[in-house]
Amino acid sequence: MTSDVLISVRELKRYYGATKAVDNVSFDVFCGEILAILGPNGAGKTTTVEIMEGLRTHDNGTVQFFDEKLKPGDTRVKEVIGVQLQTTSFMDHLTVRETIELFGGLYKNRVPADEVLNIVSLEEKAKTYTKHLSGGQKQRLAIATALVNDPQIIFLDEPTTGLDPQARRMLWGTIEDLRRTDKTIILTTHYMEEAERLADRILIFDQGRIVASGTLDQLVALAGADNVVEFTTKNRNQEDSLDLTGFPGLEKLGEDSYAVTTQRVEETLAKLFKLEGAQHFEIENIVIRKPNLEDVFLTVTGHSLRD
Repeated sequence: MTSDVLISVRELKRYYGATKAVDNVSFDVFCGEILAILGPNGAGKTTTVEIMEGLRTHDNGTVQFFDEKLKPGDTRVKEVIGVQLQTTSFMDHLTVRETIELFGGLYKNRVPADEVLNIVSLEEKAKTYTKHLSGGQKQRLAIATALVNDPQIIFLDEPTTGLDPQARRMLWGTIEDLRRTDKTIILTTHYMEEAERLADRILIFDQGRIVASGTLDQLVALAGADNVVEFTTKNRNQEDSLDLTGFPGLEKLGEDSYAVTTQRVEETLAKLFKLEGAQHFEIENIVIRKPNLEDVFLTVTGHSLRD
């Protein structure tokens, strides 16, 4: 990653009636980085990248590429970007190689199909009809179609949504391989682990706005705590009567599980055990861990990424 700005987004807005899908968003994309746009469904991630790709109009603001101040949809921009859409449909009667060749035919400069197949590890599926591919293989083919013109900038919109854990990790490996070719990648996701593993920088979106941005370490520092104490309560029939108001930063993770962000682990544990005796319930399965992006999201928005 370098300090050279490839894309500059300023005061971007997109409304659907009274709904602010993208609300005054500004950020830069730097050469050679993986920039993750993290947020829940409906946060404005896809709308933002589709505006950048030239696939959707915007109501206000600017998106500029390179020093030439090119705009989305410009022919020269189309030649240097690759796009994997959130949902991609392929022609069932075409093979994997034929599909790649079809997409390659849209560009002046194209990468040989076999080379693209190798990048996404689909060589053995070259003669397979697309209708016979697994979900993970279809996602890798979708990424392949974004690589046929050897793009400088790659947009990946929720590339691992709906995949099982094994297929997701295989696709992460493909994305990490692309990083080593000095491509610039803009990745939208609602998976914290995906952003933590892949991204050089992360933009956290919520309700159409960027609520936090930075490297993983910079964002984790926003959680304002050195540790997170997670615990479960054993007596479910008494949970509704639990008084946990003395724990700022408390998050209810599930029906009987909680998390407390804290800089004073021993003090927090002592308060929990004291509360356990006073309210006659049992605490079990205590885990102490470092903060992650879920904790950051809770800190900056007041609600969980999973809500």
